[in-house]
Amino acid sequence: MKLKVGMISLGCDKNRVDAETMLFELKNNGFEIVNNEKDADIIIVNTCGFIESAKTESIETILEMAQNKENGKCKAVIATGCMAERYKEELINEMPELDAVVGTGNYSNIVDIVNNILNGKNKIVKVGNIDYNLEYKERILTTPMHFAYVKIAEGCNNNCSYCIIPKLRGKFRSRNIDSIVNEVKDLANKGVKEIILVAQDTTMYGIDIYKRKALPELIKEIENVNGIEWIRIMYAYPEEITDELIETIKNCKKVCHYFDMPIQHISNNILKAMNRRTTKENILEKINKIKTSIPDAIIRTSLIVGFPGETEEDFNELVEFLKEFKLDRVGIFEYSQEEGTRAAEMENQIPSEVKLKRKEILMKIQSKINKEKNNSSVGKEFIVMVEGQVDNGTYVGRTYADAPEIDQLVYFKSTKKIKNGEFIKVKITKAYNYDLIGVDSDEFGQQNNDN
Repeated sequence: MKLKVGMISLGCDKNRVDAETMLFELKNNGFEIVNNEKDADIIIVNTCGFIESAKTESIETILEMAQNKENGKCKAVIATGCMAERYKEELINEMPELDAVVGTGNYSNIVDIVNNILNGKNKIVKVGNIDYNLEYKERILTTPMHFAYVKIAEGCNNNCSYCIIPKLRGKFRSRNIDSIVNEVKDLANKGVKEIILVAQDTTMYGIDIYKRKALPELIKEIENVNGIEWIRIMYAYPEEITDELIETIKNCKKVCHYFDMPIQHISNNILKAMNRRTTKENILEKINKIKTSIPDAIIRTSLIVGFPGETEEDFNELVEFLKEFKLDRVGIFEYSQEEGTRAAEMENQIPSEVKLKRKEILMKIQSKINKEKNNSSVGKEFIVMVEGQVDNGTYVGRTYADAPEIDQLVYFKSTKKIKNGEFIKVKITKAYNYDLIGVDSDEFGQQNNDN
């Protein structure tokens, strides 16, 4: 009988790609992959260690999965990923539930590690090698078959003062264009219609191997792959978004007019303390340039409140920015004091209650902006990629303006039998703060007559 492996992957979509790679290696070497941890002989928790809440979730998940050693058939629990790389000694020494800790540069060893555990070895620590050569490897998709993430680069050279990622993922290194395009072709042949390009900083793609920013060139190559309908770009740092990239996104028909642009703050004082390589003036110029060139462009960003030394003036500057520019999608995070980062040693750390209050203020502002923007969509038609059926006659999907799992959804009525991944034109009839309601455009007039 094949031994069964279950995996839970936490954190970002880049971590998900790593998990999918490990799953393929395990399946290719005779293991059966199962979705229910109760059925698993081996359970792998692919951890996130970016901020405090992610670390807490990782630890709680490890402890929860370890209960299957007592109550189920589980023989071993393995921690992989960023938290494993960051806290290898603490995890293996302080969590007797763990049988192995595997870092971010050692996923290729997962089969040997599992076999060693099954042969009686335990407390295995395999970390380091964070600057490993990035290459195309087959994987088992854990996303629905109509979309997939493609990692175009690994590591980061930005060295933001609050971020531990460069110490866990190594220096920035790109895959070559041919490798990425071949992967996209393979995914298209399997039925994938939306490709989501990810990296720690996608806008720096190619700078190491081609000595130039080659993301526009990569996008144009992917545009030519048959079967791919949408191309979405994540993690595009504002200071590296060039005029060429904006024009490429504007002119390539398959590229979603969607800019995931993490700015983190707008105060020059805080941007400098964060070691961000941009300024308020540059950020505003980039936003205006995008909106002028591509009027229907969606801009998503992430903001950090409570960074060390953030004054009321700094925070109010962020408030006014949010009110004035009314960005389409905004994730708001409280600053997390992470050991090993420069920001953790800074003076004037902000109390937790102040960080929480500031987050709540921004979330309330953004919620009102979301409702206004969604209200403006009522009566309009959008192409929706169908994600599933909620109940008889009600489907759920996403527009070009929405990335999977982090953005809003469209719920709509249709009498048709629609498969996941199909594209349907939907007429929006109602709006909420974070979701839209509509009806299949072909049936809109009929439903009005029936009413």
